[in-house]
Amino acid sequence: MSWKSMDDLALAGKTVLTRVDINVPMEGDVVTDTTRIDKICPTVADIIARGGKVVLLAHFGRPKGKVVPEMSLKRVQPTLEAAMGRKVVFVERPSRPLIDGLPFDSVILVENTRFSAMEEANDPAMARFLASLGDVFCNDAFSAAHRAHASTEGIAHLLPSFAGRLMEEELRALESALGNPQRPVVAVVGGAKVSTKLELLGNLVTKVDHLVIGGGMANTFLVAQGIEVGKSLAERDMAPLALQIMAKAKAAGCTLHLPVDVVVAAAFQAGADNSIVAPNACPPDQMILDAGPATVAALTAVFESCKTLIWNGPLGAFEIAPFDAATTAAARVAAALTKAHKLVSVAGGGDTVFALNHAGVASDFTFISTAGGAFLEWMEGKVLPGVAAL
Repeated sequence: MSWKSMDDLALAGKTVLTRVDINVPMEGDVVTDTTRIDKICPTVADIIARGGKVVLLAHFGRPKGKVVPEMSLKRVQPTLEAAMGRKVVFVERPSRPLIDGLPFDSVILVENTRFSAMEEANDPAMARFLASLGDVFCNDAFSAAHRAHASTEGIAHLLPSFAGRLMEEELRALESALGNPQRPVVAVVGGAKVSTKLELLGNLVTKVDHLVIGGGMANTFLVAQGIEVGKSLAERDMAPLALQIMAKAKAAGCTLHLPVDVVVAAAFQAGADNSIVAPNACPPDQMILDAGPATVAALTAVFESCKTLIWNGPLGAFEIAPFDAATTAAARVAAALTKAHKLVSVAGGGDTVFALNHAGVASDFTFISTAGGAFLEWMEGKVLPGVAAL
């Protein structure tokens, strides 16, 4: 995987169209999580330090090609200014003369690219219009790289292009995890449904040495082995595909790990009465809601034997206690090994980031991707249009 970085192009005197992801959560006029905004600040500061003028291109929400005032990027302008420590000029209708007339040390924020249906259609006319606004293109939005849109893919073919600092960091981390990793490699894949992660599992068993399956997905694999799981969430119709994945893993020399003990309860409620049983001993009127301590001990041994960890999805119903125990315990083991420089740990996906923050170890992982769909498609082995265009 090769791409140009900011260090490969001269930016002095250039207007740099910079695609970012500032699709942040808001309550009223308040941004409730500034993570995505904070992460683009180094790229913006670096471009300005190198003599470039920054023009930010971004989407906000899903207006479906129409102007929706509640989805205007003007709403995030104050938060951008606070994070960057400089004035941000909001431009509703951009033009090259208007941009050229603004000071070089200002940051220019263009209105939501998705207010035009031409954006998501990757219309060449819109790509040409956007390209006319600048001299070079910087893509710093890995989380939008799985979409072939005018502002992520089309424009990259029309201007000299490079990856921003955040995109560069993301790509290097992913390359170190799956592209050219230190072996052995273990992948943890959790979540509710096998059906949503079939391509992911099929790709991973050919790339990693150990595959840990957790959450509701594990129940489907147990059912595939003829184990009854009571009232547990399980996709019984996916059992044949689960068996295929197990066979593919065996053929590829990938060891597949399922829970060796489970936490069961009659209700999915905080503080519900629960017990630890063998996977094949779930009572008919109860459900599996977490992996047990023996499973965590087994995973600890796997983590200690590996050099690289990729994590996507929880091991149990981590949203409420006590069913967050296995995910939290395993995450803390991985974090400790990472801090001891014994493990390269890369994690991604909304639930995963939430779970690692909940465990208090997010800052201890080698890299955490805030991208959801892009991270998942990368793990599935798919080509990301926004990256390929670089």
